[in-house]
Amino acid sequence: MATQPELEHPIKAFGWAARDTSGVLSPFNFSRRETGEKDVAFKVLYCGVCHSDLHMLKNEWGFSLYPIVPGHEIVGIVTEVGSKVNKFKVGDKVGVGCMVGSCRNDECENCADHLENYCPQMVLTYGVKDTSDSITYGGYSDLMVADENFVVRIPEGFPLDTAAPLLCAGITVYSPLRYYGLDKPGLHVGVVGLGGLGHMAVKFAKAFGVKVTVISTSPDKKEEAIQRLGADNFLMSRDHDQIQAATGTFDGIIDTVSALHPLLPLISLLKSHGKLVMVGAPEKPLELPIFPLIMGRKTVAGSSIGGMKETQEMIDFAAKHDVKPEIELIPIHYINTALERLLKADVKYRFVIDIGNTLKPTT
Repeated sequence: MATQPELEHPIKAFGWAARDTSGVLSPFNFSRRETGEKDVAFKVLYCGVCHSDLHMLKNEWGFSLYPIVPGHEIVGIVTEVGSKVNKFKVGDKVGVGCMVGSCRNDECENCADHLENYCPQMVLTYGVKDTSDSITYGGYSDLMVADENFVVRIPEGFPLDTAAPLLCAGITVYSPLRYYGLDKPGLHVGVVGLGGLGHMAVKFAKAFGVKVTVISTSPDKKEEAIQRLGADNFLMSRDHDQIQAATGTFDGIIDTVSALHPLLPLISLLKSHGKLVMVGAPEKPLELPIFPLIMGRKTVAGSSIGGMKETQEMIDFAAKHDVKPEIELIPIHYINTALERLLKADVKYRFVIDIGNTLKPTT
């Protein structure tokens, strides 16, 4: 018989969880492990709401374990550190993103290269089994306990509520911009989709000094893309004339869309040797035309978050260059409505839950 979540570990915890594929969240008592010698425990103050939460809550990717306490954009204040922790102290402002573990074996090339996110044994922050065979629980909760190697420091003076979305949305677009060399001033980079990921791609790309064009199916997003977020241009992906006029003018494109959409128009926009990098995760396969890739030696690639070293680099860069997500702060009891709105793309541009002020345990 399975151990009840509230009795599995010694530290009482409280959050909101979904019990099945309906994805409906409600109050949930569970437990966290004791703070180990290399662990950091912190009081959760804010947690971002990611589109991945929707997929995981409804088990659309096929590996969710219930009950699910979502949330992998988590920030708060350290309350306790283990005896062998040397990176953090009580009172520090910290965050946890999409992962809480990896093998960290010297023989693992990914871990050795600070790419824990690509380790075959990477442990997601919620909804999967960890190395102790316990289900991981995320940041829609009052406290977190995590290995110090998977905790980042929030720079002094950076607002904690706006820091939260950087831990997934931020690193998800920062990493490919850097890795694929799309961070050089003077390059022309397209951003497909203007949601939580897309608006951060625009902000980081502009901070790198590149020319940015937002590519969207929604004409009403033109003004906000240019006036509010600072994009240089706007392109309607369903307007054949606009696509034709821009053919072969992009050095790279970051595609953040998680719905089914055609790739051929995007590939046509690339210069020879251009790169289309996918960071959205559609439920079903997309059709990939090969001939246009061959004729221009073009690349279609993917990217998933970033390693811990790069995540710290990203948040330090954001603080230095004043790159901040646009957020809508919500109370925890609004979360089911927020998820319905997120499904309709009705948010500009990231919901962040005010955990510290609105999550109250029930008896």
